[in-house]
Amino acid sequence: MDVILLKKVENLGSLGEKVSVRPGYGRNFLIPTGAAVSATAGNVKLFEERRAELEKQAADSLQSAEQRKAKLAELGSVTIAAKAGDEGRLFGSVGASDIVDACVKAGVEVSKKEVRLSSGPFHTTGEFDVTLHLHTDVNAEIKLRIVPQV
Repeated sequence: MDVILLKKVENLGSLGEKVSVRPGYGRNFLIPTGAAVSATAGNVKLFEERRAELEKQAADSLQSAEQRKAKLAELGSVTIAAKAGDEGRLFGSVGASDIVDACVKAGVEVSKKEVRLSSGPFHTTGEFDVTLHLHTDVNAEIKLRIVPQV
């Protein structure tokens, strides 16, 4: 199945490229999420008419992500207090939603889907590096400090 990408898709292509994908991926993910349209003659013509508008939206999205990355760099670290035992083991876990809440309290808007926890939620106190995937081209790193709740 051939599709025209309406925005940059990681590991696939960038705005305006005509790519060949498996039919299920195109039909069930790319087209419903608005990332692509079928590469029919009519859609190619419509895309060419909207190209400038889509490129402006992509540039605005990238600029917004860069600004959020700068705010996160200023922030440096985020601290979360959680109930823990004597040896530093948490009575629960600290996951993506907890990290989002802490970032929002610190003044930076982050969504849950942007938080990348490669090894899953945290179960101990300490300092950890957390990657935030703000845009296909922009990743930010923050320090997460989990301290025992007093």
